[in-house]
Amino acid sequence: MEIFDLLLQLLTDTKHTLEVIMQNYKTWTYLILFIIIFAETGFVVTPFLPGDSMLFAVGALVAGEGTGLNIWFMLVILIAAAILGNTLNYRLGKYFGIRVFKEDNKILKLKYYHQSHEYFEKHGAKAIVFSRFLPIFRTVAPFVAGAANMSFGKFTYYNIIGGIAWITSLLFAGYLLGKIPFVEKNFEILVVVIAVGTFLPVIFAALKSLFKKKEKVEDKEAKR
Repeated sequence: MEIFDLLLQLLTDTKHTLEVIMQNYKTWTYLILFIIIFAETGFVVTPFLPGDSMLFAVGALVAGEGTGLNIWFMLVILIAAAILGNTLNYRLGKYFGIRVFKEDNKILKLKYYHQSHEYFEKHGAKAIVFSRFLPIFRTVAPFVAGAANMSFGKFTYYNIIGGIAWITSLLFAGYLLGKIPFVEKNFEILVVVIAVGTFLPVIFAALKSLFKKKEKVEDKEAKR
């Protein structure tokens, strides 16, 4: 199975694709899922990789019989992937971030770097923990934290808390609910609901920001 075909199938048919992976690759499934979670959280350019819905589906499938996979070992492996991925993303942000902020850059101004640094020193803890549960944000937040020069010790502390909370909650939600007849019968619908539900706050935040900008423009024009 080609890697791009695998990722596409995971996005469009999560449960069936995971079943195929578990049947064909057995214990190698741990490594495959480790790589997916590590890549999603480790590189700012890969926010499209499956996260929340995949974790729920993995928990539900491991709860069933015949996979040969251990939920506790899966938990440890995926928590490690989430924490290490964020750490790499932070390091990339720290290395490349300051280089892309220039005084004469119209978009990435140096003052934005200093503002980001101030924000992450004050509110970075919340951003690192809560971004775990928001697609796109969980991929961008550690990079911005690194670029903003957030303390590595502080980042690591909340990175661990967020990683454990994210993986544990979704993996065990699937593990505990996956065997309920109603959930089994409507599994694909539930996966879609989870996927859409996690994107709603992102869409809401984007719309809120858009309307705020529009209001500011209208206020400026009204004052002229």
